[in-house]
Amino acid sequence: MADTADKYKSIAAPSEGLFKDNGSRFIAFAYPVESVEEVKPLVDALKKEYHDARHHCFAYRVGHKGDVFRANDDGEPSGSAGRPILGQIDSAGLSDILVVVVRYFGGIKLGIPGLIRAYKTSTADALASATIIEKTACKAFKIQFDYLSMNSVMKVLKDMGLPQTDQQFGEKCSIATKVPLSQIDTFLDKLNNYCEFIVK
Repeated sequence: MADTADKYKSIAAPSEGLFKDNGSRFIAFAYPVESVEEVKPLVDALKKEYHDARHHCFAYRVGHKGDVFRANDDGEPSGSAGRPILGQIDSAGLSDILVVVVRYFGGIKLGIPGLIRAYKTSTADALASATIIEKTACKAFKIQFDYLSMNSVMKVLKDMGLPQTDQQFGEKCSIATKVPLSQIDTFLDKLNNYCEFIVK
């Protein structure tokens, strides 16, 4: 079984939230993401769809430790948008998540405390309607082995409950799999005699 240190929380699917104040509308969009590369296309798509909105502020946190993160105010006063969004992500204990808040200006300035509350509340609303899931931090491996070792290799993968993808069987065989971080040592140890390992 995977160690609890491998476990972290994210969201299962995109969700939305809304907050209105003095005519301004703050529409929050939460997305599950697994890499920083996924962020820009999602933000760009919202900028295109909501091109008449004044701001598209966002924050994300990625990785099982959540150590890759960013907060962006997109022209709002410094610290009044991205940071409150990130604060809600952190309060919920989530990672592998992007939240973008699209703001339509209603003609009345809300002041920094009002902005902080608006970005915070719209994000909280999106997270409240999301389905929270538990993820296991894994490392991807490709293993290569001789055809004669196949039964031994398959038994280890089955006993450890590891997924098998991209299987190629011939004189030389290969399988891709993902191994929970806490099981890597066992995995390498058990297959050491049969396989070559390629970390993906």
